[in-house]
Amino acid sequence: MTAPFNFGQLKFLKALTEALFHEAEMVISPDQVVANICDLFAKVGGTKLDEIRLSLTATEIVLGPLFAASRVETRAKRIRDRLQNSQFDLFQDMARLRGIIYACYYGHWQPGVEAGDQDANAANPVHAQIGFTLPKFRQRGAGEMPITRIDGREIDPAHVLGAADLASEYDVIVVGSGAGGAVAAYNVAAQGYKVLIVEAGPFYPSHHITHHELDMVAELFKHGALQTSTNRDFVVFQGRCVGGSSTINNGICLRVNEAGRTHPDAPDVLAQWASLGAPIDAAAFHASYDAVQEKLGIAAIEPRSGRHNGPHLLNGWAAYAAASQDPKEQRAVADWFAKNFGPPGTATACAYCGYCNSGCAYGRRMGMAQTYLPEACRDFGARILPGTKADRIIWQMAIDGRREAEAVRLVLPDGSRALVRARVGVIVAAGTIASSKLLDRSDIAGTGRNISLNVASPVVALMPEGVGGDAWDEDQMSSYVDCGDYLLESHFQPPMSMASLMPGWFADHSARMKNYGRVHSAGILFPADRRGRVKDGKLKFQLDRDADLPVLRRAMATLAKVHFAAGALECYPALTVGQAVTPDMDIDAFFESVIRESDDVTLSSSHPHGGNAIHADPRHGIVDPECRVHGTANVLVSDASVFPSCIRVNAQWTTMAMAHYATGRGDPFR
Repeated sequence: MTAPFNFGQLKFLKALTEALFHEAEMVISPDQVVANICDLFAKVGGTKLDEIRLSLTATEIVLGPLFAASRVETRAKRIRDRLQNSQFDLFQDMARLRGIIYACYYGHWQPGVEAGDQDANAANPVHAQIGFTLPKFRQRGAGEMPITRIDGREIDPAHVLGAADLASEYDVIVVGSGAGGAVAAYNVAAQGYKVLIVEAGPFYPSHHITHHELDMVAELFKHGALQTSTNRDFVVFQGRCVGGSSTINNGICLRVNEAGRTHPDAPDVLAQWASLGAPIDAAAFHASYDAVQEKLGIAAIEPRSGRHNGPHLLNGWAAYAAASQDPKEQRAVADWFAKNFGPPGTATACAYCGYCNSGCAYGRRMGMAQTYLPEACRDFGARILPGTKADRIIWQMAIDGRREAEAVRLVLPDGSRALVRARVGVIVAAGTIASSKLLDRSDIAGTGRNISLNVASPVVALMPEGVGGDAWDEDQMSSYVDCGDYLLESHFQPPMSMASLMPGWFADHSARMKNYGRVHSAGILFPADRRGRVKDGKLKFQLDRDADLPVLRRAMATLAKVHFAAGALECYPALTVGQAVTPDMDIDAFFESVIRESDDVTLSSSHPHGGNAIHADPRHGIVDPECRVHGTANVLVSDASVFPSCIRVNAQWTTMAMAHYATGRGDPFR
């Protein structure tokens, strides 16, 4: 494997690591941290590696001459003055290198006989430093779910093709194997079509997934979980593997405007779509939700799976709302999430190991790779081609004058190209960004516009000694509050991910991580509606200063108050500078003063949607109300890119329902 960085870059990375841990105890060496960074980026490679090399060069220039040769105290002061406390957007972007370095310290993994070996990491010094125990060594008492693997749900490897097994033609080619692609592939295969499912990422069954976070993010996420918007204001998390994001998400399943589980004042999403020229049959759409629910066993999780962090948010909200004079807050809905983890109450239910976002190593998640995909292959003859990019759709002219997909040009794992004929049609379901790029390369005009994000940002809370329990020993996300304008969602991460989102610098960051067993965490989620577009193959996205930033400030202030109502001593919102918030502060005024623009806070999204919106009029949308691309005879889009506006809740279930709506109510090609 080619080394990702040259000698000068390695020297600078070491100097930067030493400075970021100034006055903090390190239990592994700076050289080991740099080795972990190299291992991560050697696996990620591609354009993301090029970007990080450029960022290193620029950061070295900003930090001044002879940075690596300076005393560590001098280096720390330069970082504090020029990066941590900078108000320049470019310098704030560079400051996010700190998250990579902290992640590669706390994501350290001892080498073992096998990759991801928990036995070799029983005495991992970084885990010991923060008081963390790997799932294999956790003690579960009577009535608790054992952390064991469930077999029998995986895709049969015989149904996963290599380039040599690829036929020259199929009835239907489905591009993408995630929430939209898997449901669509199952439905059309069940109608008797010979289906090929093309997936850009690798085939990674559950028994290959480990708790080595650095390995898993490199293998299973697009760009190693480092994909950003063009302005670097947002990290966009997307799966890039067979099963897509359903393999590495928290399994949250919320319907739009579900009675009793959605704030009564929340906008009516389907009515909004209709007003935008996208009439959807509400009864049929909810029937599609029902069909997906039945197959995945979607149900409210068992409270024991979110036993610490989940009640923290729910109890904190109850105490906060009881004192609120705001009628909207009094009407808020607070509840446990419904998920496709299990199903609950069975021996195969979620074992709440806390590693949802790096893949379920126990085969318990009812994701696409455990349900729709293996059934489509086993029962109806579909086949999966991983590691393959769909480059473009090749057209011919249909009798009625519309364009008709004749074939799809593929880029195979070895870089060679193949042209595979689609006798009946093509379904595009590669996700908002990739679907927009594929359609654009295929000469469909106007793609990638009006993209929405559910924008997230965390607030971590320090609890008193002995209060609340170890939040890392449970499901990552378990409860939520729908406040109408935004949601609050409980969440907690394993060490590497928690380190990357934990605010703070130098000894402050180290001290906060040493309190790993005492912190609870939650995040805000608010809709940024139709603010983005795909430009030159990348997501360009900008919050509206007047419409979005006030919601962001209010949501973060509210969440801090909820933490304090639950008994927190101080809070650490995800601010670039890393300030702490205490109960005696004017919290609203604090957030008003410190969040002036997007760069002042760490923002992310796991569910971009829009870009190829439904519209009855081809002048204003890419697909018609049946999800067929306007002006084509046999190309459908069945992923979240067809959503005309932001749905404001987690997009997984709605994406699956949309795919069923497009393909499961009859033959979509007739």
